[in-house]
Amino acid sequence: MTEPWQTPPLSPPPSSPPPPAGTPVGAQPVYVTTKTNGFAVASMVLGILWIYWIGSILALVFGYIAKGQIQQAGGRESGGGMAVAGIVLGWVGVGLLLVFIVLIAVGTSSLAWY
Repeated sequence: MTEPWQTPPLSPPPSSPPPPAGTPVGAQPVYVTTKTNGFAVASMVLGILWIYWIGSILALVFGYIAKGQIQQAGGRESGGGMAVAGIVLGWVGVGLLLVFIVLIAVGTSSLAWY
């Protein structure tokens, strides 16, 4: 029995599941750490901010760079969803810029007739 000021003894750690069939005896699992691609983060942030549409163009550039780097990394980098979000938001921003330019052009051409 333990005294109130002492911590109870720890239980033994749970046993690990058996290795898959065909695994060599004594083989150790390989743990791969992933990191988030910085271009993917920048692409998403710039796609959200737009910054006078320069951010939209940079979101497209960084998003496509990030997607390429993530594919080449072979699972060592994450952030594909952020890269796609930045690309989509970048194209939305570029589309709105084109609509804005067309509206300005139509508005100034209609004023020239008066």
